[in-house]
Amino acid sequence: MESQNLVFFALALVLGLSSSSSDLFHKCHQVEAIPFTADLIRTKILGIFDGPWFEMEVPADEEKEPKRIVLSPNLTSCHQSLSDANKPVYCCPPKAEALEPTVDFQFPDISTPVKVRKPAHLVDADYIAKYNKAVDIMKSLPFEDPRSYIRQANMHCLYCTGAYNQQHSNSLLKIHRTWLFFPWHRMMLYFHERILGSLIGDESFALPFWNWDSPDGMFIPGMYLNGSMADAQRESSHLPPQVADINYDYVESGLGTGDQISANVALMYNQMVSGAKKPELFMGCPYKAGENGFCDGPGTIELAPHNPLHAWVGSNSNSEREDLGAFFTAARDPIFYAHHSNVDRLWNVWNELRGNKPSIEDPDWLESTFFFHNEKSQLVRIKVKDVLDTSKLRYTYENVENVWLSARPKPSVPPKIARHVLKMRDNENKFDVNGIGFNGRRFDTAIRVKLHRPKTRRSKIEKEQEEEILVVYGISINKDMYVKFDVYVNAVDETMIGPESREFAGTFVNMKRGVTTVMDEEDLAVQKRKTVFKVGITELLEDLEADGDQTIFVTLVPRGGTCANTSIDGVRVDYMR
Repeated sequence: MESQNLVFFALALVLGLSSSSSDLFHKCHQVEAIPFTADLIRTKILGIFDGPWFEMEVPADEEKEPKRIVLSPNLTSCHQSLSDANKPVYCCPPKAEALEPTVDFQFPDISTPVKVRKPAHLVDADYIAKYNKAVDIMKSLPFEDPRSYIRQANMHCLYCTGAYNQQHSNSLLKIHRTWLFFPWHRMMLYFHERILGSLIGDESFALPFWNWDSPDGMFIPGMYLNGSMADAQRESSHLPPQVADINYDYVESGLGTGDQISANVALMYNQMVSGAKKPELFMGCPYKAGENGFCDGPGTIELAPHNPLHAWVGSNSNSEREDLGAFFTAARDPIFYAHHSNVDRLWNVWNELRGNKPSIEDPDWLESTFFFHNEKSQLVRIKVKDVLDTSKLRYTYENVENVWLSARPKPSVPPKIARHVLKMRDNENKFDVNGIGFNGRRFDTAIRVKLHRPKTRRSKIEKEQEEEILVVYGISINKDMYVKFDVYVNAVDETMIGPESREFAGTFVNMKRGVTTVMDEEDLAVQKRKTVFKVGITELLEDLEADGDQTIFVTLVPRGGTCANTSIDGVRVDYMR
């Protein structure tokens, strides 16, 4: 070991990593100084050897196909990030995880009990007491213990505010707004659940799920109002008996309980069924390694109800609606785990609706790799392909009725009347034509556009092969802020309708994500990215009797005054296999 340290010391001298150069690790916004230690030198050198810039010449006759570079965090690169309000956010572990030995993920033994996750509003007093005890123990663990409550919560902060660079790139790693959203959160819940169970010696312990897509579960469950489950940083006006607004836009809907429940159920149908016929529409865009692998296109469930519920629960008294309403604090609220448990359950439900066909077969997704500590405090290397079958993970969900499956919305205006009214408005030039050439048009008022449909009257087989989609592209948000707009097709009066009407195609929701700083100087000039929003409309057009129309009328409606700093480049009709 002593000779190895001498080698690292010599390399450090050659590379100029002396204490006088420690400013490389002290960026102007850092919340605390990073100690320049031998461990850090060793970590950085290991990172250099592991990076793509350290390659040995290979004789031509020994050359092999290049190894696939997949998305994974560079565990040597953890750094500070900033929240939307420019608060320093430093959620890195006390010791670089690159220094820890890792083990590859292994499925639980088939002899272990199957954990059954139940609706949070239906669990009994014994379960609540057991869960509280587990959280109490977790909160008592020291920060140095990766099983501690704050370290568990910080996992979300790490991967959601860009605290890690990618393993083979200086690009930041993120897990939201892409096809990593579902599998990464499944990993987080899996390890968190097992740690809780081990702390109380109960292998069968399972997290509950907040059944917010069911009328009986559309309230903050009572178990989260007391004891270790309580969180003072919640919006007090949204506590029970207030029904949740799963399409929340920072403005109270004003709907009565019955109408709010109906609107919620209708939104669920759209997000799970009619708007999510293809994997990318539900899962999110394909996000791959490197600068060229970037994408920003969230799936239907992540957009809503996931995003709105984060904001709805978080306290309006806090600048970023902490806890649940801000990515860097969200997992500090115990209800986070119930919220995401239901998101995870809905991923299973969506797969079942498709006959459990493989949704994505791209190796870049299947091999994407992350690191979590298990109940033994071991650092586990786990891949997306490891978490696709919950039966292998030894957990399941209690069966509940998905009432939204039978909540297919109806048009607010008879389609023939709507078509007549819209054509009259078109003759008065009240619509933009073709939906292109906006060139970053400011989105502070509704945008109405007439779109040409390249294909009409398609057969059933053609519709199954290709989903007709609306694409809102070039979405640019000038300040990292909460932004929400709804999209309607052939709406006569969009001000009077919502998800309960068939004209509603979908909703775009941008949560505050934080402004990130990075470790290396060349990374500071991070390019501004634009977002794309895609939603399926094949079934919607059938219900609006517009399947044979060569043109449709699309309206984008900013909600809650949240789009003042937002612009878009255009809207178009496209087709997705």
